[in-house]
Amino acid sequence: EELIMVCLQKGTELVQEIANALFSLPSTEDPDGPIIKLPPPTTKLPREKHLPKPKPLTKWELFAQMKGIKKHKKNKRVWDEQTGTWKRTHGYDRANDDKDIPIIEAKPTDEPGEDPFAKRKAEKKQRVDKQEKNRLENLKKAAKVGALPSHIQLAATALPVTGTQKEAPKKASKEDLENVAGFAATATASGGKFDKKLPGEKPPKHTGKYRKFLPVVEGKGMGAQEKQQTEKILNQLLAKSSHEILDVNKAVTMFNVKKERQRKKEKETSSSTPSKLKTKKKPLKSSSKKPVKKSSKTKH
Repeated sequence: EELIMVCLQKGTELVQEIANALFSLPSTEDPDGPIIKLPPPTTKLPREKHLPKPKPLTKWELFAQMKGIKKHKKNKRVWDEQTGTWKRTHGYDRANDDKDIPIIEAKPTDEPGEDPFAKRKAEKKQRVDKQEKNRLENLKKAAKVGALPSHIQLAATALPVTGTQKEAPKKASKEDLENVAGFAATATASGGKFDKKLPGEKPPKHTGKYRKFLPVVEGKGMGAQEKQQTEKILNQLLAKSSHEILDVNKAVTMFNVKKERQRKKEKETSSSTPSKLKTKKKPLKSSSKKPVKKSSKTKH
């Protein structure tokens, strides 16, 4: 507890000294309070990482510097003469796009039978390839100086990233060479059985499992093994095509019809009365006498 009290007292004294030193400096009045201008720093703190090295100038930058060409900021939108609207300078739906041109005027220098659209496409591809080649060359130059950004990975050129060491090519071990030789020896149709062996060559290692076949001659217990094998294959085939053997919809329909008939039969038996209690109805006898028709005629 005494140590804590001493530390608090010492900290209070130091903070008070800092406050006194700040308020002793010249200040300016402000609605939020006095503003103090701090003196210039006297002690330089060390930097954690070294300063980034300047990138070497590219070919175009050297040419522009030699010719005095200054970089001007281009507009993002330009006037499109074909549609009569403002469009982007680059990218999708850009102005004056070659794809939007339906007709290209022929020139006297054009070769007969040459497709102008395919020619433009090929020229554009050449420009893109050239630009990519120049970009990679600029990155190579930057990597030699040590000014390559660490987030750029040059997998195509296998350049080391700044701050890392380039991995040396791994030397093939004896085991790797034996494995490759074994693969090459067993690559034939016979699996290397009839190939000539080199002096000191070891037989290839068989890592897989050997296939087991039933003997041709029937012996003791062979009938049961063959039966089991046949049943296994048959069960696999039936399991795969079980949906074809059994028509589920038809079976459900037949079951429902059978159940409905049984329900109707039970209902009829429960509602009907015993035969002894039934009243016997006598059939009505038809009278043989025919009704006499009165004639409407009268004698005068």
